[in-house]
Amino acid sequence: MAVPGSFLVLSACILGLFHVEATPDTLSSLDSSFCHGGLEVIYPELDIDECIIIPKDQELREKVSTVWKAPQIYFSRGHKVREGDALKRGQIQGTTLSDYYPPTPPQKSGFHRYQFMLFEQLPDAPVSLTKQEKSSRGKWDLQAFVTRFDLGEPVATLQFLTQNYKD
Repeated sequence: MAVPGSFLVLSACILGLFHVEATPDTLSSLDSSFCHGGLEVIYPELDIDECIIIPKDQELREKVSTVWKAPQIYFSRGHKVREGDALKRGQIQGTTLSDYYPPTPPQKSGFHRYQFMLFEQLPDAPVSLTKQEKSSRGKWDLQAFVTRFDLGEPVATLQFLTQNYKD
């Protein structure tokens, strides 16, 4: 349940520095159970509302990695959080801590996870990144960030898996 005057923190993470157990068509049970809460990520030709593997379509994977800008983010349960109405309409407001970078897994490195997590932020706890967090998106400790700002468990999560479009 939302605390009156609370805010939401959206975190997009890249988790790809380890082997992902997926085939081109099938998610592992762990990956398929990750998504919950009604988060939706929409690219121009791709609507993601559940955990998926981006189809093995070179053109689609190339667009996700090199053509499309940041996706629209929707939270269907936004009405349960006072400030969530804007997010329900896909209108994210607030302070951007880091710019969006498209998925760019290296060639021949297999599947990589791209995760979106929505947290409820305490009203008097503005969030910020450390110098190290600002300098490298690949060495970012999400759990330390969550702990530092007492964010708890995500309200909603979503992920997709993809690999380099040339593979």
